[in-house]
Parts: sequence; structure tokens; C-alpha cells
Amino acid sequence: MTQRTPLRARLLTALSGDPEGTPRWVRDLAEGDDVGWFVDGGAAWTVHAGMGTLVAGIRALLIQALHPGAMAGVHDFSRYREDPISRLNGTVRWVLSVTYGSREQAERETGRVARLHRRVTGEYTAGDGTEREYSASSADLVEWVHLAFADAFLTAHEVWGGPIPGGADAYVAEWAIAGRLMRVPDPPTSEAELRKRLRGFLERGELRADERTRDVVAFLRRPPFTGTMGIAYRVLFAAAVATIPRPYRRMLGVHRSVLPVVTATRIVLAVAERSLGSGPRAQDFARRRLTRLTAARRAGEAA
Repeated sequence: MTQRTPLRARLLTALSGDPEGTPRWVRDLAEGDDVGWFVDGGAAWTVHAGMGTLVAGIRALLIQALHPGAMAGVHDFSRYREDPISRLNGTVRWVLSVTYGSREQAERETGRVARLHRRVTGEYTAGDGTEREYSASSADLVEWVHLAFADAFLTAHEVWGGPIPGGADAYVAEWAIAGRLMRVPDPPTSEAELRKRLRGFLERGELRADERTRDVVAFLRRPPFTGTMGIAYRVLFAAAVATIPRPYRRMLGVHRSVLPVVTATRIVLAVAERSLGSGPRAQDFARRRLTRLTAARRAGEAA
């Protein structure tokens, strides 16, 4: 970590676990013998390369916290309070490996996550007050996590990103592939279906806010970042809250800021983008793989 780029190094450490942003799994994006699940310049590449992902990650965690089964797993097994950066690194690793990696790497990372999920089992109090058993790999929980993720990343990009190739429906349809990799039963393939499925959990009374939810909200409101990153994070948190529909905000006990957080977030994201833009990012390593595969194909055709 140099004195010239402390902000970039801190951002990359938070996101990838490495101050240069090139841990082994990022370098692996240049390896592999296939083009991966998603095309360069497509909807998933575009959305996940956008800086709005910094808001989307917070928003997804807030929404996911409303499912008592998901919260039971976090409470019983997660070390997010003791080591929040490692948990963030693990999530970023899976998302970027699936988005930009070869199919082999995507499936390897999905397998890694699935192995972690196998031990996450227990009981929780459902939204209707009944006691139920949970497993991190159960159909309703993997569906809820997928829906909350897709909705958060799509919404954040629509607010702070540019056009999506093929539009919102293209992103939802593409990211349904990731849902299938995680064994989501029949993931939505359009924006309208995504939002309808999300509302379904609310309308069926499957969501609830309890002490565990409030603990997660309190932690997400003030994570262990200091200085410039701490100030920037508070803006991003307020931005995430501002994009959450009112029924979910009420359950979470959060309120929209009266300040112009959408505009302030544009400034924060612009600064972050300039900091990260000084070195290679995940998609740059993926393009090395694509360039190599294209060259090999052309050589074969010429031969």
C-alpha cells in the first residue's frame, strides 16, 4: 500500500481482500478455456461493473434481513460483526467469479459457497409466528436472497448507472443463470416478474423484523470504517435506504434522509471510480481470457 493511493488500496482491500485488487481468484479470471456465462458488454457485465454496486450491496443486505430464516442463519453462523470484511470479500468473490469468470471458475466458486451453506441449518420464528426449520440451501431462502440481490443491483444501476444493454429485462434474464447455479427454483426472467416475486414474500406474510433484524440494520448503519471511507459509507447507506420501497423501510425502521443523497452519492461514486480506475479491474482480467481464446480460435481457423 503506497502513500499515493491510500483510498484505492482501502477500497480494494474492503472489496477483494487485497490492497492491489488482484488476489488469486481475480487473476484466475484470465484463465480458463471458455467465454463464461455472460458476454462482454452484456447486461450483467455492465451492471456489475458499475459503481452503483457499492450502494446495491448495502441495499441487498438490508432487504435480505427481512426474512427471518435468512436472519437466523446470519445470527447463528455468520461472523459479520467480528470479521465483516471477510464476509464482504466472499460475496464479492462469488459475484465477480460468476459474472466474469469461465464457467469452470463460476461453478467452482458456486460449489465453494454451497459447501459453506450445507452447515447452516437451524430453527426460526416465521412471519406468521410459527416455528420452522431452515437451511441456507432451502428453496425459499435461496430464492429470497437471489431476488433481493437482483432487485438491489438493478435498482442501483438504474439510479446511478448508464443504459443497460437490452434494458432491465435483459439483466434479470441474464442473472437468472446465477440463480440456477445456486439452485433457485425457476428464477424470474423479467423486471416485472422480479418485482412481483419480491412483493409475494411481503404479501404472504413471510417477512418480519425482529431484534436480529435491528441488530443487522444498526451494524450496517455504522460499520468499522473510519475517516474518508466512513463519511462516504454513511452517504452510501442513506442512498441505499432512499431506494427501498416504503413498506420495506417501515419494517426495517429506517427513513429516507431529507438531504440530497442521490446527488451526494454521485459525487462519492465518482471519487471511488477515479480511485479504482488507476489499475486493472475484474473485467480487465476476464478480457485477457477472451482475447486469448479469440486468438486461439482464429489461429485454428487459419490452420
